[in-house]
Amino acid sequence: MLDSPLSGSGSVARRQKSTLQTHVNSSAGNALDQLSACVETRGPVVLPALLLCDFGHLAREVERLEEAGAAALHLDVMDGRFVPQLTYGMVVVEAVRRAAKVPLEVHLMIEEPERSIADYAAAGADILTVHLEGLADPARTLEAISSLGPKAHLAISPGTPVERLVPYIDRCDGVLVMSVEPGYGGQRFNPVALEKLAALAELRRSRGGAFRIGVDGGISTETVGPVAAAGAELIVAGSAVIRSQNYARAITELEQLAREAA
Repeated sequence: MLDSPLSGSGSVARRQKSTLQTHVNSSAGNALDQLSACVETRGPVVLPALLLCDFGHLAREVERLEEAGAAALHLDVMDGRFVPQLTYGMVVVEAVRRAAKVPLEVHLMIEEPERSIADYAAAGADILTVHLEGLADPARTLEAISSLGPKAHLAISPGTPVERLVPYIDRCDGVLVMSVEPGYGGQRFNPVALEKLAALAELRRSRGGAFRIGVDGGISTETVGPVAAAGAELIVAGSAVIRSQNYARAITELEQLAREAA
């Protein structure tokens, strides 16, 4: 049975930390630096989302994606409350961490994520992404994530304007723009994301910021070019990769289209 994403507490995190951290791949920290260098030198990268993968053969799926050239992996944690769907929790994140050499972005689509960030950091998240809409104190949560070690990213849903991010932009390492409503895979791309990506790119230029810009939802060979042209660097792709017959071909094609457009 999978644990609830909201089951963590400070005491649980402390009890688990010594065990969980022994599972963390030491190469992942270097891989995170390599991911950043890849974005700087080669352009946008695709992060396959594991939501649709074969969980009966999870380690093999991770291996296949890494062999296909995935520079990082994206894990969607949903609690059935912040979003309607219930997916997986720390047990799966920990299992992926044991299997993976590349960095993991753990996207928390859960209520009160402040209660669980220590647990997911201990489970091996290299990037922790939390939704602005679900935070009582965004600045404090971002600072807490950073103090635990992972990169701190903020996500915004389609209905949330970029302006709401501005007070916290200097405290986060990245922004994830949702181009679908969070909670379900396979949705159609919402073009409102293009305006937000462009606004974030301009905000970063004008402020001299260093935060990464990501996008998640409805990514395909038709949409990957426009999001890259608008400013997306970390491009989360689910069905476009996982439902393809050839992971390497799918990742290569998406990244080539993105880099040509960027």
